[in-house]
Amino acid sequence: MTDTDREDDIQIMDRTSELRLLFEVSQALNGAATELADHLDQSLALMAKHTGMMRGAFYMIAPNGDIVMEAAYGLNVAERKRARYKPGEGVIGRVAATGRPMVVPNVSQEPLFLNRTKARDLKREDVSFICVPIILDGGTVGAISADRLFADEVRMEEDMRLLTVLATLIARAVGVRRDFAARHENMLEENRRLQAIINQNFKIGQMVGKSKALRNILQEVAQVAATNTTVLIRGESGTGKEMIAGLIHANSLRAGQPFIKVNCAALPEGLVESELFGHERGAFTGAVSGRKGRFEMAHGGTLFLDEVGDMSLSTQAKLLRVLQEKEFERLGGGETLKVDVRLLAATNRDLEKMVEEGRFRQDLYYRLSVFPLSLPPLRQRLEDVMDLAENFARKFSHDPGKPIRISSDAYRLLMDYGWPGNIRELENVVERAAVLCGQDGVIEARHLPVWLRSHPEGETEPQTLREAVDSLEKRLISSALESTCGHVTQAAKRLGLTERKMSLRMEKYQIDYRPFRPRHQ
Repeated sequence: MTDTDREDDIQIMDRTSELRLLFEVSQALNGAATELADHLDQSLALMAKHTGMMRGAFYMIAPNGDIVMEAAYGLNVAERKRARYKPGEGVIGRVAATGRPMVVPNVSQEPLFLNRTKARDLKREDVSFICVPIILDGGTVGAISADRLFADEVRMEEDMRLLTVLATLIARAVGVRRDFAARHENMLEENRRLQAIINQNFKIGQMVGKSKALRNILQEVAQVAATNTTVLIRGESGTGKEMIAGLIHANSLRAGQPFIKVNCAALPEGLVESELFGHERGAFTGAVSGRKGRFEMAHGGTLFLDEVGDMSLSTQAKLLRVLQEKEFERLGGGETLKVDVRLLAATNRDLEKMVEEGRFRQDLYYRLSVFPLSLPPLRQRLEDVMDLAENFARKFSHDPGKPIRISSDAYRLLMDYGWPGNIRELENVVERAAVLCGQDGVIEARHLPVWLRSHPEGETEPQTLREAVDSLEKRLISSALESTCGHVTQAAKRLGLTERKMSLRMEKYQIDYRPFRPRHQ
């Protein structure tokens, strides 16, 4: 083999090694959206493995302008801490300030080389040093450096070229991290903004709970409240539809104007139109004088129609006209009245099915459901039961200075029940128990209704194998938490689960560990 062939083989080997290095560094940086420093430590170790680098470091320009070491190879913790430079200070500072690379053939002979880390013995080591800038969007964001035992000019040029390519890869990773951080911060800022609206403006004391389901609803309320959009509030009886309507009005631009409520299900069919639109004297038997309707009363404000699904088709037609044309006539009158009213409606009925059956007008349905808002039943936010029960206990306390407490056993029964009557049912149960507990001021399990104590789940028997398995798993988790006094880690060990899997199952079944903790009474 000739010398030329041998040199060609060496070049091929070097190129192969370089490509392998670039590939491995790319793989290491691929997941660097968040913890970039760990990935950079790995990348520097790969560089040392492939190039024989003695030491390497990655620097970032901090918000105050200082150049700070974020990752390193071949340096201990104390040496890393000492690596901080001002712009233009030393080799690192000059590269960061100018955006141009620097090559130092021998650091012991370079006045600019400060050896701030104290990692090198300048009297004994012949060390070459290379530093290249990391450029992102036309600006310098950091630098990467490497040093090795004294190298010839050709070797150093090759090292600088390779380091420049690596700096480009790192710049992309920095860009990804910055984009991720910006998106994450924007998301956090939006959440903080919505939470601020909820906490500062909403009468949050009326909406008790910390569940994700409740937070989602309140965020939707916060978004729609400031508009004039018609809202259709869906949900089972007792889920708080009227309270949500009140929140929307209280946080709207109409907050200082009337908030008028009409329960369509509570009025006889013949009186609904009179209640909504008013009537003139003599319009019907008993109409001895004229009377304003709820639309007139709500002028400039908000009208809340509860149980709107109970309206007759004739009343639906008149309501549609008001929504479309903003005008109506009183019963028995010929004068057309103009109104400026925001409409909120609520129902626990399946309006879609009613539309199919011809019992609810399709055009009215579309007018009402511009912004549908679905309230979850209490069984889907069981983590709020404890807070709600404590709130009702304070409400029904005999002595305001001594609030009623709820025992652990009572809490467990409340948490295990399915609450088909939702929050209203829970409130009634706590009010009854508050009466029965008397002056003791502690609600025990015996103060709860017999049917709740006899059937803690409050649910029907499982119909499918999946439901039966879920029911058994829920019981086992609750039993484990009870036997360990609410300690999740210990309960997970008893069940042969990791703590993470235990947490996921508790979230799935909405099991709260707090009721299983002993309460000091």
